[in-house]
Amino acid sequence: MAKRFYYGGQAVIEGVMMRGQKAMVTVVRRPNGDLAVDSQPLAAIYTGWMRKAPLIRGIVVLIEALVLGTKSLLYSANVSLEEEGKEISGKSVWAMVAVALAFAIVVFFMAPLFLTKLLDPYISSSLVFNLIEGFIRLGIFIIYLKLMTLVPDIKRVFAYHGAEHKAVNAYEDGVPLEVEAIKKYSTAHMRCGTSFLFIVLVIAIIVFAVVGLPSIWLMVLSRIILIPLIAALSYEVTYFGARHAENRLVRTILAPGLWLQALTTREPNDSQLEVSLSALGKVIEIDQMKEAAQVSP
Repeated sequence: MAKRFYYGGQAVIEGVMMRGQKAMVTVVRRPNGDLAVDSQPLAAIYTGWMRKAPLIRGIVVLIEALVLGTKSLLYSANVSLEEEGKEISGKSVWAMVAVALAFAIVVFFMAPLFLTKLLDPYISSSLVFNLIEGFIRLGIFIIYLKLMTLVPDIKRVFAYHGAEHKAVNAYEDGVPLEVEAIKKYSTAHMRCGTSFLFIVLVIAIIVFAVVGLPSIWLMVLSRIILIPLIAALSYEVTYFGARHAENRLVRTILAPGLWLQALTTREPNDSQLEVSLSALGKVIEIDQMKEAAQVSP
């Protein structure tokens, strides 16, 4: 029996990207109301053995999320600018991504470290130091998400995020991929990137506690070079949790990540659900066509 494939994606500007077994599909609502559809085959790195190997797959998924997510955002941004006759270049987007990554490292890793360092005279334990740093990091993360909910354009993206989750939840429950049929499903999902980021924050506490309390520059360096390891471990936890979602203990452990999704999702309208269903339906169709081509004589 073939191993079940778990579909997923992300919200983009006025649209949704869905990642399949062999392709990704981005569907965006044009300003005139029509749907723009973009299908891209996945590179071998995203479908080969590294995508399935424990620990390694977490790093590949991190690269995949960055590369595919950026391509989808670029496509959606340019579709939204069609009527204005404008276009954003790939170089501009990648420059913004580089700035965003640098911002994330400074705000979510460097700032908590230096803020905790202010309490250094009162802390003698590596574990206590990293617990305080971890709680500061979590607090900054929650404040950041809360501030994002105040931006009108981000609210719409969060609604598409909720639409993406509803479509995937409905598909995994085996119901018809129709707007009315999926409305009842939750806007939260176990494999959501928000839950993954929460797990990253928790795993970071453990990993940095192992590093201990060396010199400040070694601590700064560890907060940068250990990010891939933290991401890899966090993905394994997410991977395990998603496949044991019915287990009460697993759900209890992962519950905070699901609660955080209340900040990054919104209840979508019918139009947004239609976009999400179109993206999921198209990527499933592509996968089925490729599977049929492989088994045909």
